[in-house]
Amino acid sequence: MSIEDDTGAVAHVLVVGASASGLTTVEALRRKGYTGRITVLGAEPHAPYDRPPLSKQILSGAWEPGRAALRTEESLTGLDTEFVYGDPAVALDPATRTVRTASGRELSADAVVIATGVQPRVLSGQGGLTGVHVLRTLDDALALRADLLAGSRLVVVGEGVLGSEIAATARTLGLDVTLAGPLAGPLALQVGPLVSGLLAELHTEQGVRLRLGNGVSGFTSAEGRVSGVELSTGEVLPADVVVVAIGASPATEWLADSGLELDNGVVCDSRCQAAPGIYAVGDVARWHHEQLGRLVRLENRTNATEQAMAVAGAILGEDRPYEPVPYFWTDQFDAKLQVHGFLPHDAEVDVVEGELTARRFVVRYRSGGRVTGILGWNMPKQARQRRQEIVDSASSPTPVPSPAH
Repeated sequence: MSIEDDTGAVAHVLVVGASASGLTTVEALRRKGYTGRITVLGAEPHAPYDRPPLSKQILSGAWEPGRAALRTEESLTGLDTEFVYGDPAVALDPATRTVRTASGRELSADAVVIATGVQPRVLSGQGGLTGVHVLRTLDDALALRADLLAGSRLVVVGEGVLGSEIAATARTLGLDVTLAGPLAGPLALQVGPLVSGLLAELHTEQGVRLRLGNGVSGFTSAEGRVSGVELSTGEVLPADVVVVAIGASPATEWLADSGLELDNGVVCDSRCQAAPGIYAVGDVARWHHEQLGRLVRLENRTNATEQAMAVAGAILGEDRPYEPVPYFWTDQFDAKLQVHGFLPHDAEVDVVEGELTARRFVVRYRSGGRVTGILGWNMPKQARQRRQEIVDSASSPTPVPSPAH
């Protein structure tokens, strides 16, 4: 089917989620020449904004909240798109491609793009306590910042990217910060033991207390406000403020009766299509990566943009599998990490540029004889240049021999 034919057939595109991936889908459709009707349905009252700054620039106060907006009001108006805010989707009928919202509104379209992202996981007992936060939305970030400015002792539960960034930001604000979690080091699952160990050293040098390797069993409180975090060992970490950053779950509850396949996200084919005329994009999408031969779901800002452009193309009749090399970054204190590809926990890791002791280096990850990932620590250009090794290794008919140790 040609793009022209499909453009004529798709008179209305409905994007569920006023997120970065949702907005990029709209912009890509317009850029590719789509002139039909577009509606964007957002659960939050805000126009689309960027999430990575929430744990850094917004939380620290370096940015005013409005600076996180992805586009100006004038730019959004120029997209000739209807934006509906503050009315979350509650149901989808894939057969008629009709979405029902919390207010009772019903919207039907020729193509529906699911861009509802993820929602933070929580711990038992945190719901009724003042001073216990999650960080996903702009409002979450502002509420947490207000509590940090009034408090002095923060415990972050969760040693992943978000938890580690929050710990670093709060420490720069002068708070007494403790980072707790069951794994051995910061980002242990994301970057492996070598780099995780270096991040642990960095946080410790900057005054963050690490209480890692043990789970959290609950909270202590006084008069309805959190007063501490209890570890599985029985140790209680005193706290005025607590952030729970233990990962997130795809926001798919509203799709429970839709008949779509839901398994750690909206399951899609290699074109990011979950059902005829139904697509998923961003953190909520779990699609078949043809090159890897398996389902993949990525929670990072770069994928939100790249996948949205692929989905826009698919809506307009382009027939190409979505096969990205994943990329994410994180800034903690003076460390800027760029990660390309996949970094298996048991991968062989080699320093290919710079020096670990100087905290300026590039490391290469190999698994099964192939290069699967590249990580740069304060060497963004050099890491980006080595990204091609991942592509070349994936397309090589035989695995590249691993170096001798």
